[in-house]
Amino acid sequence: MPEILIIDDDPLVAETLADLAEDMGHVPLRAASLADGLAHADAGFGDVVLLDVMMPDGNGLEALPRFVASPPRPEVIIITGANAEQSAEMAVRNGAWDYITKGAPVSSIRLAILRALEFRNEKLARTAQQGRQFNPAGLVGTSPAFMECLDLVAKAAHSDVPVLITGETGTGKELAARAIHENSDRAGRPFVVVDCAALPENLTESVLFGHVRGAFTGADRDAEGLIRQASGGTLFLDEIGELSPTLQKTFLRVLQERRFRPVGGRQEVECDFRLLAATNRDLSLMVRRGEFREDLLYRVRSMHIALPPLRQREDDLRPLSEHFVHQYCERNNLPSRILTQELLRALVAHHWPGNVRELRNTMETMIAFAGGVRTLYPVHLPEHIRVRHMRATAEGMRPDHTGHTDHTDHAESDSPDLPLAGLSIPTWMTYRDVALERAAVDYFQNLLAYAGGDMAKAQQLSGLSRAQFYRLLRKLR
Repeated sequence: MPEILIIDDDPLVAETLADLAEDMGHVPLRAASLADGLAHADAGFGDVVLLDVMMPDGNGLEALPRFVASPPRPEVIIITGANAEQSAEMAVRNGAWDYITKGAPVSSIRLAILRALEFRNEKLARTAQQGRQFNPAGLVGTSPAFMECLDLVAKAAHSDVPVLITGETGTGKELAARAIHENSDRAGRPFVVVDCAALPENLTESVLFGHVRGAFTGADRDAEGLIRQASGGTLFLDEIGELSPTLQKTFLRVLQERRFRPVGGRQEVECDFRLLAATNRDLSLMVRRGEFREDLLYRVRSMHIALPPLRQREDDLRPLSEHFVHQYCERNNLPSRILTQELLRALVAHHWPGNVRELRNTMETMIAFAGGVRTLYPVHLPEHIRVRHMRATAEGMRPDHTGHTDHTDHAESDSPDLPLAGLSIPTWMTYRDVALERAAVDYFQNLLAYAGGDMAKAQQLSGLSRAQFYRLLRKLR
C-alpha cells in the first residue's frame, strides 16, 4: 500500500491527516520534526510527503529539495497555515507537487493525494521502461544531484525536442549529449559536433551550410556543411553562447524551417536533425545584456539539463576515479591499480575547478607517475594537488596546547585494507610490503609537512643518513 509521510508538529493536524490517509487505504507515517521526516525519507519511506512549512527545527520549504531528492523520490504536498503567494511559488519551483493551506476542505487534500499518487505511479512505470532501455554510456555516479540529471538525460533520449545542457567546464556536457543521442531513435546515425567557439570567422557559413563549386576562391568542388552531415541524426552545438549575433539570427531560421541554402547555391536544402546545445555561460543573463537572442534561447531550451560541478558530487569521486583508472589501464594494457583511503580523502579535499575532466586527467597522470607501483597514494598526485593535501595534513598534525598531536584523520589508514570475505586474500609478504610502503608514505608526507618542505630539516629530523633519506624518497615518489 502507498505510504503517506506526514511531517507536522501539530498533533491534531497530524492525526487528522493520518486518519484521512487510512480512510483512503494508505499507510500513514508521522514525524514531528524535519530531522525525523528526513530520516524516514532517506530510509526509503514515503510515496507522498505532506510537509508543513513552519517546523520547530527549520523551514519546510528550505528542506523541500532534500525530500524531493531522497531515495523514494516522493511527491511532496506543502500543507501550511501560511497562505503566501511567494511561499507557494517557491514550493512549486523547488519541486512540490501541490501547495494547500490547512484551512482547505478535506476533499481538496484527498484529491491532491490521489492525483499525486496517480502521477507517481505513471512516473515510476515510465522510469522503469526507460531504465530497461537506457545505457548511461560512460556517465558514472550515484549522488542525488547526478541521478536527477541522469533521469533528465533518459527522458530527453525518449523525445526529439531541443535540449540545452549547461554546466561548468569539464562537467561532461558532450558526454551527456552523446548519451541522449545513443539512447534515442536516432542512435546509429550521425552525431555531429559544432564547436561554436572555434568556427573560422571568414568561413563560418561554408563550414555550417556547405558550399557549391565556384562559390568563392578555392571552392573547386561542392562541399556538405556540418548541418547537412547531421541529417537524420543529431547536431550538437557546443558552446552555443559563443555564436555571433549574425549567426544566431541565421541559426534561428534554420531551426524554425529545417532548411537552408548552401553558400553560392540557388536552391534550399531540407535537413532533418535533432538539436542539442551546450554552454558554460548564463544565456539568460546574456539575453538581458543583449548578447544573445531571446527567441533563439526559447528554441534551444525546450528542455534544460544543468550538470552539477564535481565539488557537489562528493559521493561520486570514488566510482569516477575507479572508472577512469580501469579505463586507462585497460586501454594501455596495464594491470589494475588500487586506490588507498588516504588518496580518496585527498581527492575529496580538492576543489576540482576543472571538474570531471580534471579528475580523469589526474588519475591518468598518477598512473604514469607511479610507474609500476600497483597501489596509489597521495604522494602520486600531481604536484599542485599534493601540495594542497600536504598543507591540510600539516594543519591536522599540529600539536594542540597540551602538546598532543591530532591523528584522527589518519586513524583509518594505520593498516592496509584486507578484502571482504569471499574474495582472495594477499599473502603475508604482500600484505607486509603494502603495509610498510603505506607507513613509509604516511611518514614522509607528515615529515615533509612538519618541516615545511625543507629537505635538510626533514632529513635531520628523520634520523636517516642523507643517502638513505634521498634513496627512500626517490623510491616512494
